[in-house]
Amino acid sequence: MNSIQNDTFLRTLKQQNTSYTPVWMMRQAGRYLPEYRNTRKNAGSFLELCKNNDFATEVTLQPLDRYPYLDASILFSDILTIPDAMGLGLYFVEGEGPKFERPLQDEKEIQKLDIPNVDEKLHYVFEAVRAIKKALNQRVPLIGFSGSPWTLATYMVEGKGGTNFLNIKKLVYSRPDLMSHILKINTETVTKYLASQIEAGVDAVMIFDSWGGALAHSEYERYSLNYMKVIISNLNLLGYEHIPKIIFTKGGGQWLEAQAKIGASAIGLDWQTDIAKARRIIGNNITLQGNLDPAILLSSPKAIVAAVKKVLDNYGYGEGHIFNLGHGITQFTPPENVQCMLETIRSYSQKFHIE
Repeated sequence: MNSIQNDTFLRTLKQQNTSYTPVWMMRQAGRYLPEYRNTRKNAGSFLELCKNNDFATEVTLQPLDRYPYLDASILFSDILTIPDAMGLGLYFVEGEGPKFERPLQDEKEIQKLDIPNVDEKLHYVFEAVRAIKKALNQRVPLIGFSGSPWTLATYMVEGKGGTNFLNIKKLVYSRPDLMSHILKINTETVTKYLASQIEAGVDAVMIFDSWGGALAHSEYERYSLNYMKVIISNLNLLGYEHIPKIIFTKGGGQWLEAQAKIGASAIGLDWQTDIAKARRIIGNNITLQGNLDPAILLSSPKAIVAAVKKVLDNYGYGEGHIFNLGHGITQFTPPENVQCMLETIRSYSQKFHIE
């Protein structure tokens, strides 16, 4: 098999020398791109965009074709494919986001929850991985991903996004046995899901713990981090030690020491975390990913250049930094501002590397 032409992202995950700081963006294929909006319109719905190989491949490659300074691609899919495969009935409401027809609302429904046949129910994801890998033709690595067990559980119990998490927190505090059942099922399913993505060809995997920061300080490790640790251990036991694994807890900057102990190759940082402090806490054995505030991309080129340089200055010299946003890029971002950010990263970051 031919080696990847631009492997800077993978080398950084392995703490190897590079000539510049690599970059990719969470939600880099998305509504801020006019070409994405056109494809989305042709697809007819967001789910059809995810479930159609041609559409998923097209939108995955769009940012790479527009921006030559991106160092990785990420599978175009959604974290909620797993609860959808479990029969909860995922659907999207324009302007309101994802919802479920059959959320987990009573003990009987929770007890019935079981691990789906991942290869059968989510075959379209793995087919998309194979199609994207072929279309990439080894240009850059492909990142696969899943939601964390806790984050998936929040949607499964709340029935939608954008809530105050009262239903799932009630379950945490009043019925930890039921909460543990959901999380164990999710953990086994995520393990199988990521393993199948790896088999289909992804070069790294990322676990998005979007709502881990909603947990109380004393509950984060028990209900979120420990299950991500199990997934990483499971994947290693299955023979995928060589595949880099990234975790990202939005709002999780206060738990960096604990995150550094679960075996991840990299830890994603949101924009509320001081990357210099994070590096001091974690050391140089684990790569850090982040952490520009996505909102800065709504401002002026001058402000963007200054903000990018500040992140790079704060991380400092040496390897182990993947530049990214502190969360997903907003749909209102002017595409030319992304170009400004990427050009600044490529030119300014070179002085921090010795290769």
